[in-house]
Amino acid sequence: MRLLIVAVGRLKAGPERELCARYLDRAGKGGRSLGLSGPDVIEIHESAARRPEDRMADEGAGLIAALPEAGAVLALDPRGAEMTSEQIAADLAALRDYGARQLTFVIGGADGLSEAVRGRADRLIAFGRATFPHQLVRVMMAEQIYRATTILAGHPYHKA
Repeated sequence: MRLLIVAVGRLKAGPERELCARYLDRAGKGGRSLGLSGPDVIEIHESAARRPEDRMADEGAGLIAALPEAGAVLALDPRGAEMTSEQIAADLAALRDYGARQLTFVIGGADGLSEAVRGRADRLIAFGRATFPHQLVRVMMAEQIYRATTILAGHPYHKA
C-alpha cells in the first residue's frame, strides 16, 4: 500500500524539514517489509486570498485535485477523533490487509480544511485539541507514520 501526505505549504529549509525528512526516510525503510511504500509528499501552494474562507476553499480545491482517485483518505482536523499511535497503526494495517492500494494523509493550511476536503475524508483525526503550526503537524504526522511502522514490525522503538 502506498502512503502519501498531501499538505498545504512548503517546508522551508530548517529543523522542521530535516526532522520530517528523517522520519519519512525511516518510515520508508521500515515500511517496505510491511508491504508499504512511500511515504511520498505532495505540497499544495498556500492561497493568497484575503478572507480565511476563500483561502480554505482555494487550498481545499488544490488538496482534492492532488488526491488519488482510489484509496483511503485520513485528514487532520482539530474536530476529528483523537487516536492513539496504536490505533493509527491498526487502521493502517487494516487498510493494507483489506487490499487498499493507497492511504493519503491530508494536512490543511493555517486556516484549516474546507468542508469539501472534510467531506472527501474517510476519517478525521486530531493530534489533540491544542493548535499547532501546520509545519509542525507535518513533522508529527511523519513521526506517527514512522511509529506505526515500528509498532507493526514489533520494534522496541514504541514504548506503550
